[in-house]
Amino acid sequence: MERYYQPEIECASREQILSWQNERLVKQVRNVWDHVPYYRKKMEENGVSPDDIKGVEDLHKLPFLTKDDLREAYPYGLLAKPLGDCVRIQSTSGTTGKRVVAFYTQHDLDLWEDCCARAIMAAGGTNEDVCHVCYGYGLFTGGPGLNGGSHRVGCLTLPMSSGNTERQLQFMVDLGSTILCCTPSYAAYLAESAIEHGVRDKLKLKAGIFGAEAWSEEMRQDIQNKLGIKAYDIYGLTEISGPGVSFECSEQTGMHINEDHFIAEIIDPNTGEVLPDGTKGELVFTSITKEAFPLLRYRTRDICVLTREKCSCGRTHVKMSKPMGRSDDMLIIKGVNVFPSQIETVLMEQGYPANYQIIVDRVNHSDTLEVQVEMTPERFSDNLGKITEMEKELVAALKAMLGIYAKVTLVAPKSITRSEGKAVRVIDKRKI
Repeated sequence: MERYYQPEIECASREQILSWQNERLVKQVRNVWDHVPYYRKKMEENGVSPDDIKGVEDLHKLPFLTKDDLREAYPYGLLAKPLGDCVRIQSTSGTTGKRVVAFYTQHDLDLWEDCCARAIMAAGGTNEDVCHVCYGYGLFTGGPGLNGGSHRVGCLTLPMSSGNTERQLQFMVDLGSTILCCTPSYAAYLAESAIEHGVRDKLKLKAGIFGAEAWSEEMRQDIQNKLGIKAYDIYGLTEISGPGVSFECSEQTGMHINEDHFIAEIIDPNTGEVLPDGTKGELVFTSITKEAFPLLRYRTRDICVLTREKCSCGRTHVKMSKPMGRSDDMLIIKGVNVFPSQIETVLMEQGYPANYQIIVDRVNHSDTLEVQVEMTPERFSDNLGKITEMEKELVAALKAMLGIYAKVTLVAPKSITRSEGKAVRVIDKRKI
């Protein structure tokens, strides 16, 4: 068990972390220059050579990579190793556009699974646990990543994948699952289903590791209360490796980034200027140990904050906040920036479940915003004559948060399609 809680790495001094990063960055920059013509061309266009990069302090000299670069270089243009050295691909979900394919050597897979093992250990996992993985398997990184991390820790691993909720609950009860790994929206659905099927008290869950989509603190509390667990956030993206780039510890005040493998920056999403720790901006990652698909200064489009405040868990790696939204799928409605997470926060504060949809349209050249909110069975049956009044209350709460009017439609229980993978929160008809 102690192999994956590595105090010498996760609790290393700032000086040691910087030493690792400096050495590995210099080596990685030379590697992509020598083996990735696409990236060498970008560096040349920006007047940068490997000799200009002496360490992390020179990172800002390198050009950014974006998802557009990955699509342009598809499929092999950013590959840094011969195909004969690669053993697997994974792919993005495609929820924001054309799929992106990432490559892995066996060494890459080993490091990725180690990172996921750290996340499980931080959630209290040991080789005595039963790890129930119902992230999707296949091209999506969620299932394979947590599956491999669970094996590393020595847990009994249930590779359930997503779907077939009744079977999920049966195995949870029969095999005594103690750690649940899935999207937060599916965790909320499983909690609802466990209560509905009368098996909530038969569950032995103690922790959940949830990621792959945005979720609010209010949603975390709701899941924790309904399942009787501690819910831990995990972060990753296929382009960098998958889940396990960062993860929460027991303090639940941000996710520790595995800085021995990734260098994180926060930039102004409009200017590209590097911002100091504690400033909200766009998260950028550089992979310093990846072999097959090493990305330098990859713009994630996730908006968050980095902090190096001392953590009670003893880990010294920098923390990133829960993403506050994205700079590329941020909704601009009547000139106002709107993040779905803001809407979710209002709904949860008002006691509504985390099942909702945001519908954006354009009528007579003007943007419209509608939020469809599902009611709980109890609230629905007890307030049939007060629906209009309740909608008005939500309209006021949303306007106070967003600064603009949003139409609210309260709908009957279970009338919004449940998600077993990534929840489809936004329908933007302006793009259709």
